Amino acid sequence: MDCVQLYEEAHHRLRQLVKSGGRTTRDVDDARAWLSGALTNHRTCVDGLNESGTSSSPLLAVEPNVTAALRHALASYALTRVNQAKDNDITAWTNDMRHQSNSSALDGGGLLASWDPTQTKADVVVAQDGSGDHKTITEALSALTKRGRDRPSRVVVHVKAGVYAENVEIDVYTKNVMFVGDGIDRTIVTGNRNVLDGSTTFRSATFGVSGDGFWARDVTFENTAGPGKHQAVALRVGSDRSVFYRCSFRGYQDTLLVQSQRQFYRECHIYGTIDFIFGNAAVVLQSCDIYVRRPMEHQANMVTAQARDDPNEETGISVHASRVRAAPDLLGLEGRFRSYLGRPWKRYARTVFMKTEMEGLVDPKGWTEWSGDFAVRTLFYGEYMNSGAGSWTEKRVGWPGFHVLRDAEEAWPFTVEGFIKGGSWIPETGVPFTAGL
Repeated sequence: MDCVQLYEEAHHRLRQLVKSGGRTTRDVDDARAWLSGALTNHRTCVDGLNESGTSSSPLLAVEPNVTAALRHALASYALTRVNQAKDNDITAWTNDMRHQSNSSALDGGGLLASWDPTQTKADVVVAQDGSGDHKTITEALSALTKRGRDRPSRVVVHVKAGVYAENVEIDVYTKNVMFVGDGIDRTIVTGNRNVLDGSTTFRSATFGVSGDGFWARDVTFENTAGPGKHQAVALRVGSDRSVFYRCSFRGYQDTLLVQSQRQFYRECHIYGTIDFIFGNAAVVLQSCDIYVRRPMEHQANMVTAQARDDPNEETGISVHASRVRAAPDLLGLEGRFRSYLGRPWKRYARTVFMKTEMEGLVDPKGWTEWSGDFAVRTLFYGEYMNSGAGSWTEKRVGWPGFHVLRDAEEAWPFTVEGFIKGGSWIPETGVPFTAGL
């Protein structure tokens, strides 16, 4: 089931790539994002087969050929991008953009930030008490799909306060959905699927979205399986140019799966224990609160587990102007459990923390191994101008792939503009953001 969905989405991305033509700088950036997503989906299928013990699948026999083809295409587009940079004097452009984007945080009257349910009726209203169009989110999405082309270009779904115990899936063909709740811990989407009880990590998600342009505000997504159930995802995102504003993601191991594509999170709360922000999207989390919870007695905490597995993938996790702190259940117990900023899930894992406040719960090493010396020479872990008792870098790991970024020029590639070109698509939402440092 996972592989059917994953390859359908990968096929959709490859069709987008062919249609785009790949001639302009933006086309090439899109192509690299979509190819990275296709390769990620392929690997996720293979990981799922191995996870479920399906080692005899015919897909595993062709896996090396598919991987090689996608990597070759990525390398070709990476070379094209380098040549474009030379032709367009990209250095001058970058310096100009850096100057502009450092100046302020942008906010506007975009729909996601400004939409008010007391002033404007949503296209679809979900309410458990029967006061809306549907009582469940799944019913609402099913009705939306049946409307086909007869629907607004941007669909506003208002989910009224309540606890919605359902596993929701928004497919790759359902685009431009705006999902608005009544506030964190008022509108809650909850589930408890987990690996120990037979789900794959991918399928354990309480809420999964693949349709491009997904926006969400004022919603809590949670997985209540608990720390003893291993991988249990609250939210899985493979939506390109998706934005989450004032949302909360609650779980333990593998809370937030940033599966693929370009994503932005602003003023969100993320709770978890092991690898609780993970995946292979190009994602920036800005002005977010990252809450480390109490794990099981034999466990340590790892905030991130990034899954970049090819040096030409334009992916990674950037945490900017945020806070890493102890959740209420860990307060006073920080000394009993080691907590790290991350570990490398795949060979070219890339994660950066910038201008982020770190409480003393962060281990002086900062980062920890996945297994032995796996990826320590090929990963890229960076820290820039962080603050707080856990931010000191003197005792950080001595891996070749770990870097203390020394100046703005080294850090800028991991900003909203430098990493996900957010200046071209986030302003439409009206969500405030800092484009530079």
